[in-house]
Amino acid sequence: MNHFLDIHQTDPADLRHIIDRAAAMKSSRQGRPRGAPDDEQPLKDHMVALIFEKPSTRTRVSFDVGVRQMGGQTMVLSGADMQLGHGETIADTARVLSRYVDLIMIRTFEEATLLEMAEYASVPVINGLTNRTHPCQIMADIMTFEEHSGPIKGKKVVWSGDGNNVFASFAHAAKSFDFELVFTGPPTLDPEPALNGLYTVERDPNKAVEGADLVVTDTWVSMHDPQSARERRHNQLRGYQVNDALMAKAKPDALFMHCLPAHRDDEVTSSVMDGPHSVIFDEAENRLHAQKSVMRWCLGK
Repeated sequence: MNHFLDIHQTDPADLRHIIDRAAAMKSSRQGRPRGAPDDEQPLKDHMVALIFEKPSTRTRVSFDVGVRQMGGQTMVLSGADMQLGHGETIADTARVLSRYVDLIMIRTFEEATLLEMAEYASVPVINGLTNRTHPCQIMADIMTFEEHSGPIKGKKVVWSGDGNNVFASFAHAAKSFDFELVFTGPPTLDPEPALNGLYTVERDPNKAVEGADLVVTDTWVSMHDPQSARERRHNQLRGYQVNDALMAKAKPDALFMHCLPAHRDDEVTSSVMDGPHSVIFDEAENRLHAQKSVMRWCLGK
């Protein structure tokens, strides 16, 4: 049984297999209607539980559509539906769900919730996001980079902004896929110390992006942040906005990514989001293909 909990907990050879299969699955769907099933139906007669303690657009839709394209069915459960960890332990919830479904995807707040779910489930568990990491997003990002620019090995990736959960999974990926990762952001929003050694720091964003093959950012504020925190983050991060002037210092063929949703003209200008460097909508689509491949790997399909 294969859980997909974090990039650094998955063998690099398996990660490469997942990316390559995702690309092949995407290619095989060219010209098909969005709702058409895949030729292969590896999830036929399989039920997948999609648990959302945190709300979602891309994660929910991409997993749901992916399961259906592969012939399976989904059961979507919100935190309110389950009251996860309140009244019933997460361990008992995992044991019960394992009697009903073949695979569990969970998008939650605390990493401990994910780990306890995986420890006690007797079916594979996929990390759809925690406050600490977001591995499915980075698998889609690597897939997107490689379909536009070739192998990511040895390339320079620059993250501008907050050292958050998406950055953490990029740091794990830098080691597994052997690319250079540079963090540029204020010291107050540095990545967690456990990631030290997986990336380098350059406080000046203009210097950081020199020679970059890929520039990445993420939203400065969370939907759960109070107004005071939003204002404080804007003040800290204003100098790290990705704009045309910054992108001009990267390689001429550099790509720009953002996991979305974006606050246009905050962390990134609309001119960059809609400009020639941007692959953000390919990136969003590839969540579907990458996650389908992750699910197949988890189920040994």
